[in-house]
Amino acid sequence: MALKHLFERFQSNLNALAFLLILFLNFSCTSKRQEEWRKLPNVVIIFTDDQGYNDVGVFGSKDISTPNLDNMAKEGVRFSNFYVAQAVCSASRAALLTGTYSNRLGIHGALDHSSNHGLNPDETTIAEMLKPLGYQTAIFGKWHLGHHPEFLPVQQGFDEYFGIPYSNDMWPNHPETKNYYPPLPLYENDEVVDTLHHDQSMLTTVLTEKSLDFIERNKETPFFLYLAHPMPHVPLFVSDKFEGKSERGLYGDVIMEIDWSVGQVLESLKSKGLEENTLVIFLSDNGPWLSYSLHAGSAYPLKEGKGTSWDGGVKIPSIMQWKGKIPEGKVQTNPAMSIDILPTIAEITGAKLPELPIDGKSIWKMILDEKHKSPQEAYFIYYNRNELQAIVMDEWKLYFPHRFRSIAPGQESRDDGIPIKYEMLDLTEMELYHIPTDPSEEKNVISENQDIVDLILKYADSVRDDMGDALVNMKGKNNREPGRID
Repeated sequence: MALKHLFERFQSNLNALAFLLILFLNFSCTSKRQEEWRKLPNVVIIFTDDQGYNDVGVFGSKDISTPNLDNMAKEGVRFSNFYVAQAVCSASRAALLTGTYSNRLGIHGALDHSSNHGLNPDETTIAEMLKPLGYQTAIFGKWHLGHHPEFLPVQQGFDEYFGIPYSNDMWPNHPETKNYYPPLPLYENDEVVDTLHHDQSMLTTVLTEKSLDFIERNKETPFFLYLAHPMPHVPLFVSDKFEGKSERGLYGDVIMEIDWSVGQVLESLKSKGLEENTLVIFLSDNGPWLSYSLHAGSAYPLKEGKGTSWDGGVKIPSIMQWKGKIPEGKVQTNPAMSIDILPTIAEITGAKLPELPIDGKSIWKMILDEKHKSPQEAYFIYYNRNELQAIVMDEWKLYFPHRFRSIAPGQESRDDGIPIKYEMLDLTEMELYHIPTDPSEEKNVISENQDIVDLILKYADSVRDDMGDALVNMKGKNNREPGRID
């Protein structure tokens, strides 16, 4: 009996030791995992809608106060020639989140409540790329890559989603299509929790508060925050905090509130000791929607605006900040594009690039040193589904013949949210512009730069074979299909 008792005590002690060893190993693994997490940088992308190149102080605005964005540029790097892949909502967002030209993905234009397709779940978003590393991911704001359940953000790598599925004007109060759209749904994750009927004045504030709460809850783990403000896309709404504060009327008030939102996010990171471990990127999805005149932004000194391939449509304000990593107060004048954001994030986090081929390349060296040029040989500007309308190569931009919209002459600006009319114009011959000396694209210099034209045309032949060009009836060999419910 004594031997049995001793054995039982020994077995009990052995079990206790094993339990303690397991606890120690778990604690060690957790501590090691936490230490690894602390080395991973957080990523914040703040993405506005239809904000013009000139709608930020450091990009030239004289009548809209943007102290937080101006200070962000002072403490980071400002890109003066940063492009989006297309000058329209859904296409621009697809390119940003996948690092791939949106026309390659079959995402064109602006999806609405009647669309039966969305971003293919086979594509890899920034959120999906970061999840295997232990990142917490969230999007607050506008998604616009498919409203059906299989296309929502929670199916595309995001742990949390609060916002609207498409543009904020896709509701019954649209000034040109009354009652075509159903009530605008407000989602939380994959459920509709409310609808926006008449008022969006608290939307910017609520999305900001959601973002601050997400940062607070995930300050001990790496996170990716995608704050996609639905404004200054029309209809314009602003909270009482900023109503009447701007010299630019309601539009300026909206920009001031977005600037406040940026400041809130930056202050939250700073107060939690996260600013030295967080890359913050500020971008717009395309240029200003000029037909809304006084309810639209400004692309000055650039030509045209949203819905065109001129620089006013596809060149946007871009600011990046990472305290202690990115040199302060630099201006990067060499061209880059939103497709380069995903591979840049992959480089700084060590994440594995998507399995499907992407078009972007890391511009981390460009961010760190304004003397570095893009690793891309050229950037391809597609619009109107799959028309290759322009190519950017270093300091040059070549346009191909195509139709584009422009504000019809002889109209007075409006301040009531009702758009004025466009007219369609034809570019009948190729045109070449030297962007550093002619940012307004006024002087066509194609006749004296045939060698530059010949070089760019070689890129055109290659990309037409790759992604196609509807202007010359070519289908690309390597385009992919969007996701479809039908």
